[in-house]
Amino acid sequence: MPIAIERPDQPEVVRLIQALDAYQMPLYPPESHHGMDIAALCRSNVVFAVARSADGRAVGCGAVVLGREYGELKRMYVLPDSRGQGIGKALLAFIESQASAAGLKVLKLETGGKQPEAIDLYSKSGYVRCGPFGDYTDDPHSVFMSKNAR
Repeated sequence: MPIAIERPDQPEVVRLIQALDAYQMPLYPPESHHGMDIAALCRSNVVFAVARSADGRAVGCGAVVLGREYGELKRMYVLPDSRGQGIGKALLAFIESQASAAGLKVLKLETGGKQPEAIDLYSKSGYVRCGPFGDYTDDPHSVFMSKNAR
């Protein structure tokens, strides 16, 4: 499964992000949505990765926002018909390696409490629950997690 740094504003990748939004929107109230839009994902401090199938179709994506003190994982998503193949785990490892190469020592994320598969992936990858960070506030719909980079 090829994974590479790509631009998030490609039509096929935009459709991935729209699919993620369509999945999450009904799960949480508007004030609990913390996704980044395409313009923000195109900023120079964001590393955006895309996983592609053998036939070149974009099947997953994820990003890390490179901050001074930590990196924040954003927009992790794998199409439902491509799940169960280790794509999410591979994407996460790829993004973590990019953050580590950029010198970050800590990675953090916010995910929704109604996304047990995501929480399980992060937990199995060494992330532990933590409190809100950055501009986040305590939100009963949010799960905050952190991991020391390799």
